[in-house]
Amino acid sequence: MVTIDKIKQLREETLVSVSECKKALEEAKGDLEKAKEILKKWGKEIAGKRAEKTAGQGIVTSYVHPNKKVGVLLELGCETDFVAKGQDFQMLSHELCLQIAAMGEEIPLLEQPWIKDDKKTVKDLLDEYVAKIGENIVIKKFTRYEI
Repeated sequence: MVTIDKIKQLREETLVSVSECKKALEEAKGDLEKAKEILKKWGKEIAGKRAEKTAGQGIVTSYVHPNKKVGVLLELGCETDFVAKGQDFQMLSHELCLQIAAMGEEIPLLEQPWIKDDKKTVKDLLDEYVAKIGENIVIKKFTRYEI
């Protein structure tokens, strides 16, 4: 059964719109884990369609760890300036900076487990934001500094 509490929980855990969460829960007959898998599948489908779009806008953002020993510069691209200025895009850029700052392995960035949920890769996180925002998002380049 699909309840408002389940919709709210799925929304909080996935950041996907309320209407999409409701659709996924209805398709999953109220099962939260199945609904997450459905949203993940939908996100990958949307990301695949958006990948052809040019990400000619975006931002350059930075992060310096509180110990002042690790820093990151990130260029994150999207399709429109409107999205680049949006809160969701800004949040994603911060999450990616944190991920890059925590990097220590030689695993390519998109294949790494996300530091806040090791069941997801960074690519999965990116796909979720592409689905949520509705634009292609590209990590154009980044530099990690460490003393």
